[in-house]
Amino acid sequence: MMARPKRIFLSLPAEAECIDIARLTLYGISSQMGFSYEDIEDMKVAVAEACNNVVLHAYREEELGTIDLEFVAEPSQLTITVTDSGESFPYDQAAHAGAPYEGKSLEDISAGGLGIYLMQALMDQVEVEQESGTKVILTKYLAREAG
Repeated sequence: MMARPKRIFLSLPAEAECIDIARLTLYGISSQMGFSYEDIEDMKVAVAEACNNVVLHAYREEELGTIDLEFVAEPSQLTITVTDSGESFPYDQAAHAGAPYEGKSLEDISAGGLGIYLMQALMDQVEVEQESGTKVILTKYLAREAG
């Protein structure tokens, strides 16, 4: 019988100080699932980047916004969805601008584009949905030891 996916929800104020809570939650779930140290560190960077985008770009200063996270643990993968209900950013533009970084200095790289590129480099799958706000869906597959 297939184990049912385990769903964990977390809603945080969209403040930089709260991003560590998301990282700690991710660490607990992913280490329990048996992810390697390297995969956990990659996921922590990607999730922090997605949360940081919410903090920096989603809400106007006077708004008290939230970062809503859903962790879905399945036998072969972990999917983390980071959602905000604030301003959308031009994802397609950022995603396509993100790839050609060779030969550029960090000063030449616009903020935002690097975050998407980083998430794509660290995760197995990255999807972005933009309807009312932005939803970033990050997936990492659990590598099983052959034996």
